[in-house]
Amino acid sequence: MPRSSNNVASRQRRKKLLKEASGFRGRRKNLIRSAKDGVMKAGSYAYRDRRVRKREFRRLWITRISAAAKMAGTSYSTLIGKLNAAGVEIDRKALSELAIADYAAFKSLVESV
Repeated sequence: MPRSSNNVASRQRRKKLLKEASGFRGRRKNLIRSAKDGVMKAGSYAYRDRRVRKREFRRLWITRISAAAKMAGTSYSTLIGKLNAAGVEIDRKALSELAIADYAAFKSLVESV
């Protein structure tokens, strides 16, 4: 009795893998073994960078707030310290949007604390 091979499932699995690897360059989009490596690596980067994205956005907001605070005549650390002491609960994302979109309101907030 010949050994059975599940060709249908194998083909589907490989097609799915190559579909995930579409857009890769060189052999990685065509060859099963290379594509498998590429898809695994891409998945690990995606998992890692979903966490890194949060850090990078926070860094961006802090940089924007710092620049606007310097224009208003204070430093970032002083501004955040005074906002916390005054009990103003505004997060860095909203504060950076305020600094970009409505600098006059940001400056009045800085002067009030």
